Amino acid sequence: MKHYKLNNSNLSAISERVAVPNYNRQNITTGIVHVGVGGFHRAHEAMYIDQLLEDTANANWGICGVALLNFDQKIYNVLKDQDGLYTLIIKELDGTLTKEVIGSITEYLFAPDSPKAVIEKMADKATKIITLTITEGGYNLNEATGTFNYDNLAIIADKNNPSDPKTIFGYLTQALKVRQAQNNGAVTILSCDNIEGNGHVTKKMLLAYVQFAEPELLDWIEANVSFPNSMVDRITPATVSSDMQLLLETSGIDDQWPVVCESFQQWVIEDDFIAGRPNLEVVGVQFVKDVAPFEKMKLGLLNAGHSVVGILGSLMGYNTIDEAIHNPEIAQFLANYLDNEVTPTLNNLEGVDLAQYKKTLVARFSNVYIKDQIERICSETSAKMPKFIMPTVVSQLTANRTVTNAAFVIAAWAIYSLGINEKNERITIKDALQDLLFAKAQLAQTNPITFIQIEAVFGSVSTSEVFVKAYTKAYNDINAYGMTKCIIELNSNS
Repeated sequence: MKHYKLNNSNLSAISERVAVPNYNRQNITTGIVHVGVGGFHRAHEAMYIDQLLEDTANANWGICGVALLNFDQKIYNVLKDQDGLYTLIIKELDGTLTKEVIGSITEYLFAPDSPKAVIEKMADKATKIITLTITEGGYNLNEATGTFNYDNLAIIADKNNPSDPKTIFGYLTQALKVRQAQNNGAVTILSCDNIEGNGHVTKKMLLAYVQFAEPELLDWIEANVSFPNSMVDRITPATVSSDMQLLLETSGIDDQWPVVCESFQQWVIEDDFIAGRPNLEVVGVQFVKDVAPFEKMKLGLLNAGHSVVGILGSLMGYNTIDEAIHNPEIAQFLANYLDNEVTPTLNNLEGVDLAQYKKTLVARFSNVYIKDQIERICSETSAKMPKFIMPTVVSQLTANRTVTNAAFVIAAWAIYSLGINEKNERITIKDALQDLLFAKAQLAQTNPITFIQIEAVFGSVSTSEVFVKAYTKAYNDINAYGMTKCIIELNSNS
């Protein structure tokens, strides 16, 4: 089979093997600037927009991808080399592969090399929406206080050197300042990150920075920028070399960074677009007045569920989510946690069959072809815990309901943070707070409560007698009896 490098000039030949864009990419103009062009964006928003661009009436909604950090140099280089094209590989539960080339990213910028170009593109009159996937940790939020972290050295540097920003807030502020000065009109800033109330958080953090750096801009932003909340969902594991090789062998496509994902996809957005929006509802996006119940469901069930399976599975020596969930005791533990601790906190889910959603969720985790690495799921748990699991803990404690399984997961995380699993193998931990977590985990060996006194992660839960009792018992039991025996005991009592 002849091999073709993925780029514009080879699209015609590639089209004989897999689906490619049917629209003329040269006729597409940029209406959306997206910051954070990782795997999830390319499996989700960029895919939806690609479908939309098949209708020539939507030709003004192309995407300009922005690589914000030095770390993003590789993806920028790949997109530049491939004319913004990449292959989306959808792995079905039965192992079937659906492959298609996505063409919606028609421009791409590397912010560290050209901050002025990024600012100008965000400020351009044709840009109506700026979307973000900057991860939970990218919002500069002090989880304990819910306020902006003004001590961040990058934030201070952006204030002192506004023309050469390093953070998303520096870029957005300067772009909005240019929009105001040039009378380029209103714009929507849409977060696509797994944060409850992500639009509210984005607005609060941006306004806090603007108050700090460019306070004269505040009134204009209030009148000319909207921040809709959204809920996004599609499991997108990190691409590995075998995915690239499989694509090359089965389709002859030489793609330096394809994206692998599951077939499930969901995007729920509040319909608050001050400068207009594409008609995404025709490709399956759901627009609602209030996204909060949907995102609470997703964060509490899917995202928390991922963390639960990841933490327990990692300690027990598993490497992928599907391996861990195929352990029947982990699967039963997850089901009990979702049914007994998360579900009672959910409401106002009109049109949602929760039982079916949870059943589907377990099936998604079980997809043996996705091979979602536990290391990826457990990365930055200190930023995920306050958003995925702690809201359930607080709600359950407030209502005097059980927190047994949540406490067990947190106890397991304390032991996980020592960096050794039950097979005496080293755990690779990637977390902005990993040094603090390790130090607290060491202290927890003599005083377990020490770990849950990290206020930025756990808030004030260490003052709850009910939680402390459940957590301490779980911590001591895991050390005394091991994970498997403890989980079996918990399952038998649920």
